[in-house]
Amino acid sequence: MTTDTLVGSVAAGRHSDGLDRRQVHAIAACYFVASFAALGLPPYLTAILPALGDPTGSWAGVLYIVPTVFSALGAPLWGRLADRFGRKRLLLRAQLGLTVSFLLAGAAQSLPAFTVALVLQGFLGGTFAATNGYLAAALEGPRLSKALTLMQGSARASLVAAPILVGALTPWISPHRQYLVMAVLPLAAAALLALLPEPARPAPRAEEADATGSVPAAGPLRLLYAFEFVFVFSTVISFPYLIALVEERLPGVCGTVSGVLFALPHLCYLVFAARVHTAFLDRPRAGIALGFGFVALGLAGHAVTHSLLTFVLVRLLLGAGLTLGLVCLSVLAAEAARGRAPGRMFGTLEFVSKGGAVAAGAVAALANSTLGASAPVLIGTAAALAAALGAAALARFPRSRWSH
Repeated sequence: MTTDTLVGSVAAGRHSDGLDRRQVHAIAACYFVASFAALGLPPYLTAILPALGDPTGSWAGVLYIVPTVFSALGAPLWGRLADRFGRKRLLLRAQLGLTVSFLLAGAAQSLPAFTVALVLQGFLGGTFAATNGYLAAALEGPRLSKALTLMQGSARASLVAAPILVGALTPWISPHRQYLVMAVLPLAAAALLALLPEPARPAPRAEEADATGSVPAAGPLRLLYAFEFVFVFSTVISFPYLIALVEERLPGVCGTVSGVLFALPHLCYLVFAARVHTAFLDRPRAGIALGFGFVALGLAGHAVTHSLLTFVLVRLLLGAGLTLGLVCLSVLAAEAARGRAPGRMFGTLEFVSKGGAVAAGAVAALANSTLGASAPVLIGTAAALAAALGAAALARFPRSRWSH
């Protein structure tokens, strides 16, 4: 997309409701590039920390979740501020916050300074909530859920590509100093986002508005939060020790194969998310139940598989569950956003999501150290299976029976 095209698109957007397709794709591109350092550099913490005074990298596990913790703590505050002062302004703040924190991380000369930079990365960042709040202020219904699905695709693509790029650059630039290079990405994203309009929610249709002319809040908000937490917990719990599990079950396997196995579920999302969105747009509750079921099957398979072929199969099963779950959560989030302040809702949703990730990391570490590499996936299996049964039971009731 050229700058002239984008500016023309923006100008049109200021005089019409919502965002057009090119603007949504521009936002997705900004989310992708801003996620690069945040997702690509943490796996290299064990290589970064020795030069900062931690020779064995013993603080890597703690520092890995520091941005996540502080992102969760800051998300509700930034969401409320976005509703009050403007979603575009707070989205720009998030991108510039990442820029500052990456510069500080790349320039840090000690472990405390680097830790402060990671704290600021989490607290000042929050691009997930800021981006989704921006979209929800301009779009609704299927257009919003499709845009949220696209944002998840941006995150998955970054999760796959970023560690590969960081590794490719390592012979020339150390992972620590790559923070300085990566700071250019959220800065460029902020420059592009500055061209976009301040979003304005489309006027409600006459049949949807109440007597005051507004749309009453709708959508299963509490269940959305519960499903989000359990889904993130049950999927993320398998991530930290997957490579160790692969090496235990497949002795002598090369790092490339381990990396491909790690990436397979995310690649499934990239390939099939759009089709799943079309298929489950009108039945997200059935889709989330099916997604939890596939996650449970995939994780259970991790605990018993001992060959490369079966590892590929169980990773694909997990990918099917990941795709179904994330897409249907996006549809449920679009339903819940109708009639609600989007900044506050998506800020709380990020708090819940990050809480699930932190809980998964803590439980995985404890289970792995006491029971072995298979324990985290078995715990994830139990959580996903319980959620699948609960979601399947709730899916039998009409939407009006679901709690708001």
